[in-house]
Amino acid sequence: MARALAASTSGLAMLEFAFALPVLLTLSLVGIEVSHFAMANLRVSNIAVMTADNAARVRDTIDETDVVELMTGAKMTGGEIDFGRHGRIILSSIEANTAGAGGASTGQWIRWQRCDGAKHASSVWGTEGKGQNDATLPHVGSPNTIDAAPGTAVMLVEVFYDYQPLIPNSILSGRTIHYESAFNVRQRTNQAIANASSLSNAQKRLCSNYDA
Repeated sequence: MARALAASTSGLAMLEFAFALPVLLTLSLVGIEVSHFAMANLRVSNIAVMTADNAARVRDTIDETDVVELMTGAKMTGGEIDFGRHGRIILSSIEANTAGAGGASTGQWIRWQRCDGAKHASSVWGTEGKGQNDATLPHVGSPNTIDAAPGTAVMLVEVFYDYQPLIPNSILSGRTIHYESAFNVRQRTNQAIANASSLSNAQKRLCSNYDA
């Protein structure tokens, strides 16, 4: 009986499957998580590009209502990844300052800045007003720079998002996705943000507000 049992192979396939199942399951879950992470990166990148492009397309003047619409559309684009609760959009108007002699430019400055999203994140460039009277506003990595010509502006968007993994305790947990995008404004000669009194501070997308 013992010899016959030792020679039996009737359960071999099931035993091999039992050993292979944890490996196959792990590989499958890792593949799903990595794919989800890649899609989150793509979505955040699209939010950055779309917001900067749309802000640059606003002609004549840009006002607080325009900014609200831009931010609302961006958060809707990130609805599938719950961007509103876990992300932050920072829109800055970058312009040449006039701090030099005779109104000459000495560098770039952030004329105005608006934000949206519940995540607490700060611009890597600085806050509104930085660089107005000096050349302290940094450029985006050398040799690439963002320089607005006199009389025009660049819409710079920074997007931050705390990745939400599909699998608890994933190796990708705790990662923050960050993308930037910049576009020159089109046909807009007045770069100040207009109609400031049309909305209350709570309704505006001020960077002191954190709303999902």
